[in-house]
Order: sequence, then C-alpha cells, then structure tokens
Amino acid sequence: MNFTMATAIFLSAGLFMGWSLGGNDAANIFGTAVGTRMVKFSTAAIICSIFVILGAVLGGTGASHTLGQLGAINAIGGSFAVSASAAFTVMVMTGKGLPVSTSQAVVGAIIGWNIFGGIKTEMAVVYKIVGTWVFTPILAALFAVIFYWIIKYMVEHTKIHIVKMDKYTRYALMIAGAFGAYSLGANNIANVMGVFINVSPFATVRISENITITSTQQLFFLGALAISLGVFTYSKKVMLTVGKSIFKLSPISAFIVVLATSTVLFLFSSESLSIWLTSRNLPAFPLVPVSQSQAVVGAIMGIGLAKGGRNINMKELGRIGSGWIMTPLISMMISLLSLYILQNVFMQTVINY
Repeated sequence: MNFTMATAIFLSAGLFMGWSLGGNDAANIFGTAVGTRMVKFSTAAIICSIFVILGAVLGGTGASHTLGQLGAINAIGGSFAVSASAAFTVMVMTGKGLPVSTSQAVVGAIIGWNIFGGIKTEMAVVYKIVGTWVFTPILAALFAVIFYWIIKYMVEHTKIHIVKMDKYTRYALMIAGAFGAYSLGANNIANVMGVFINVSPFATVRISENITITSTQQLFFLGALAISLGVFTYSKKVMLTVGKSIFKLSPISAFIVVLATSTVLFLFSSESLSIWLTSRNLPAFPLVPVSQSQAVVGAIMGIGLAKGGRNINMKELGRIGSGWIMTPLISMMISLLSLYILQNVFMQTVINY
C-alpha cells in the first residue's frame, strides 16, 4: 500500500489511541512514584517515554497476535474506526480521572467491527482475554503482597540510614518504572497499532544482512512516539488519582506497586518466556495485551491488604471498577456507529469480505 494523505489520516486514529494510552495507562507506571513525590513528573515522563519506545519496537509483536485472532481487520477504514472509537472512549474516561483499560476499549471496538461485518467472534479468544481482565489485578495483588513481605524483611534486618534509604528508594522507583515502561510498550502497543498490522502502509527496510526493520516495527515505533506525547501532555491527573486516591502509599510501597505491575505486564508479553516454558511442557502465560491500569489498582489493593486493609478507599475503588465494566460496552457502541457513518456517509471501505 502506498503512503498517501488518506493513509496518514486513517493512521491518525492509531496516533490518537497512543496519545490516549500515554495519558492513561502509561501514566500509571509512575503514578505511585509521582503521587508520593519521590520522582518528579518531568523525570518520570522522560524515562517512561524512552522505555515505552524500546519495549514497543523490540518486544511488541507477541500480544498483537491475540487481537488478530479476535478480529482480523482487513480494511484501513475499519482500522481507523475501531482505533478512533477505542481512543475516544479512553479519552473520555481519562478526562474523568479514571484509570480505565485501553485493552478493554480496543477489544470492545473490535467486537463492534465483527458485529457490523457479520463476522463470527471467536468466543474462545474472548474468554481468554476476559480471563486476563479478571486474573491481572489478582496476580498483581499477589505479587505486591509477596514483594511487600520480602522488602519489609530486608528493611527490618538491614541497618541503613534514613537519608540513604530515601536515596535508594528514589533510584529503585526509577529502575522499576523503566522496567514497567518497557513491559507496557511490549504489551500494550498492540492496542495502539495492532488493528493496522494487516493494512500497514510501510514496507520492510533492510539496513544490513543482520538488521531488518519490519513494517510492524515501524508502525509500533510511530505508536510509541504518540504514547510518549500522551505521557507529557495528559497524564498528570491520572497519576494523582492512582497515586493518592485508592490507598495512601509510602515511597517503598510505591516501589512495590510499580515492580508488581511491571512483572505482570512482562509475563503477558514475553515471547521468549512463553517459548521457554512451552518447550519444557510447562503452562505459559497467554500473550495478551492486558490492562496495565488493572494491574496497578490490583497491586495497590495488595499493598493495602498486606497492611491490614483499613485505609482502602472502597468508594474510589468502586468508581474505578464501574469504569472497567462500562469501557468495552461504550467502545463497542461507538465503534458500530463510527463504522456505519464511515461506510454510509463518507463512502469508505471498512471491511473486505
């Protein structure tokens, strides 16, 4: 496909989606660190942007396959409608300060495309994806509890001056945040540009015999740049919601939350780990673009429970949970409306039968 002005306009939906993800999901990587004032917002944004790009380009292909199984969008007009619908849903929820799931928005929009085109939705894939929505916060909470007790034991049995402890915690937050941003880029770039893979306007570039940049990697790099822009321009409000509203975190607890969240995202995005486990006849985590927002909230819940669960803001937690339920439904309805308008008003091809 040639790169034309029309193609650029259609791809803008993916960039919009990346910007929305940067303002919502990517923000949560450093939300707890910024919320506890251990890391400046500008520092967090720079680190997050660099490592999101690295994760997207180097490790972003694994989770995109599952979205392709859910709905193989084969017309760039359809890709535009699906991506724009999901991005608009995330933007609205972000504007309300809710850390919603970009993954849920994309899945809802893809199902909308399937319904519009009369294409059967593979329910086995839906069940696998929905299962990760349930399992992600639980797994993150479990990791948070484990890390909490390990670090608590280390702190209690290590005599470190409070000034040095503060310094080490800041460094730990930045290192964990870099790991989290890399994992987010590898896992969630499929939400940004996955629907464009089958209609990519880019051609594979061979730099040398050993270095090749695929069309998918070029798409993912473009999407990662949009994520970075979203981090800088639209993420601070969600950072404060996650960092302060659910449970008041200490700096060390903030580090545990970031580490637990990053670990969960890495498990659901690492092709190498999946291959290693499968080759040894061990169960492997599905390569699915999971919700980083859900992982953060689950990790914060885990910290709260490990500390007795007395100060958890259940009202705020219920508000966030309602956003998770509504996100895929709203995105699906907007997708159906967008596809209808694009096909019948603007006479664009949204599906190739």
